[in-house]
Amino acid sequence: MTFRAKHLLGIEHLSSEDIKTLLDLAAHYVDLNRRDIKHNDALAGLTQVNMFFENSTRTQASFELAGKRLGADVMNMAMQASSIKKGETLIDTALTLNAMHPDLLVVRHPQSGAVNLLAEKVNCAVLNAGDGRHEHPTQALLDALTIQRAKGRLHRLSIAICGDIAHSRVARSNIFLLGKMENRVRLVGPPTLMPAGVADWGVEVYGDMAEGLRDVDVVMMLRLQRERMDGAFIPSEREYYHRFGLDAAKLKVAKDDAIVMHPGPMNRGVEIDGTLADDINRSVIQEQVEMGVAVRMAAMDLLARNLRTSRQPEGVLV
Repeated sequence: MTFRAKHLLGIEHLSSEDIKTLLDLAAHYVDLNRRDIKHNDALAGLTQVNMFFENSTRTQASFELAGKRLGADVMNMAMQASSIKKGETLIDTALTLNAMHPDLLVVRHPQSGAVNLLAEKVNCAVLNAGDGRHEHPTQALLDALTIQRAKGRLHRLSIAICGDIAHSRVARSNIFLLGKMENRVRLVGPPTLMPAGVADWGVEVYGDMAEGLRDVDVVMMLRLQRERMDGAFIPSEREYYHRFGLDAAKLKVAKDDAIVMHPGPMNRGVEIDGTLADDINRSVIQEQVEMGVAVRMAAMDLLARNLRTSRQPEGVLV
């Protein structure tokens, strides 16, 4: 398999071949996860440390489960009770951890670029579980795997990403990935929730759901990230739902077989109608959760292979 990255810090610098390699391996792990015995030894003897500086349910749980199913020793650090609260810098925390010789470091941090900084200070593979407004690479990869399995392909599709684009690292990673795989990407939302310079991103921008969703294959809704907002970006949640919340009526302009996605957690009645979110004929939201474990298993497996190769004495064949 061709995947030579030392870390998984984002989608932007991955090639289309890297993405295909990772998704192919993830498809194998989907099958493994559906068996009675869900374990193998791809990470046997390795230590995985999860450092989440922001609250997380799906991402942290799936990384933990992924590591354990691959045989790693998994440690979850309670960052709310860590020495960072006592004034220790992020770099000092990284150096302390590095002295304990971890092999895989999974990091979520509220500041863009923090994970890249950590990767420069440690001697292990680092996986970005979301940093500020920058990227969330494994979310984009699991979204890609979900689309591929639902539509039978991951190229030349029309995909609408709707809602709070400005504050969304999920949107950024998906734009990078879907663009690399030759898809037509539309961004749909109010101007206040569009990032500066979006016209240069190689996407189409719409301020109206009826126009933005017309004839699309995939509708990807995003959460309103109020924790990253410091101002009035929308008049009210009720008005937002009326104009930009997804319901059956708005979905009618999409293709008849269009699928509905959401990275979670969902605000029902704000970004998406609850009945539509639970519609097994249109919604693939639960499939996204399932694909998340498989994608994170594949990512850690590939990085571990590269890590082991880099640690071999020079001249030793592996």
